[in-house]
Amino acid sequence: MNWIISANSKIYDHSSSFEHYGSIDWKQGKAKYEVGDTVYIYCTRPLMMLQYKCIVDKIDLNSSQIRDDKEYWLDEKEYYKSLDGKFMTLRLVDQVSNNQMKINNLKANGLKAAPQGPVKIKDDNLLDYIETYFTDNYQVDFFPDVVKESETEYEGAKKSVIVNKYERSSKARENAVNFHGNNCKVCGLNFKEMYGEIGEDFIHIHHLIPIHEIGESYKIDYKKDLMPVCPNCHSMLHRKLNGKEPTIDELKQMINSYSDSVIERIGN
Repeated sequence: MNWIISANSKIYDHSSSFEHYGSIDWKQGKAKYEVGDTVYIYCTRPLMMLQYKCIVDKIDLNSSQIRDDKEYWLDEKEYYKSLDGKFMTLRLVDQVSNNQMKINNLKANGLKAAPQGPVKIKDDNLLDYIETYFTDNYQVDFFPDVVKESETEYEGAKKSVIVNKYERSSKARENAVNFHGNNCKVCGLNFKEMYGEIGEDFIHIHHLIPIHEIGESYKIDYKKDLMPVCPNCHSMLHRKLNGKEPTIDELKQMINSYSDSVIERIGN
């Protein structure tokens, strides 16, 4: 069976919870879920789109059988209220940020209204639409020669997530851009300001810690690890000088030093 449920990020930080653990113990409510069901999660305002695809791994859990996720609740009172009733474990399968999954497009393809509670997907056309377009439409913004098709996994800590899957995830990109903005962290370029409408929302995402240096217990933090950079600066960040790739600060210094030398030559 296929379902749509809703999530409010102003109450619970489901994005970070999925990012850190790869699953969430979710309130079942009165819906009749079964192990193996597919659950799509609709994110409420301001996003108003489907962003997560999960599989139900366990059902009918009580509060003593679930992970303590108090750290992800923005309101402590809501956390304690959430502990009543039964829970199911939702294992994250995919996460995207795709305009095709916005509420207006979903309604145009069979969804009656924005989900308030669990919605069983009975309309085959709606399911076909979701399955067709639930894809990561931002992968082109990553360098394929940098993000390799490895099967390296995070293990031994709080989660087990395929590295390059997260690296390429448009949801990870969205989190980083929402936090850091669209300006290049090296040169400050903003594509919309430079090119107008065609440049809106365009930016590359640079991973500060190379994949081969990530340890088994490492947790990706989009606030600290993923930075927006323009394609030119992204290229330079992956070129080696004296056998070492420059950091963002070092590349900034190179730009400033070069600019100062040019100004000095012109002045002379």
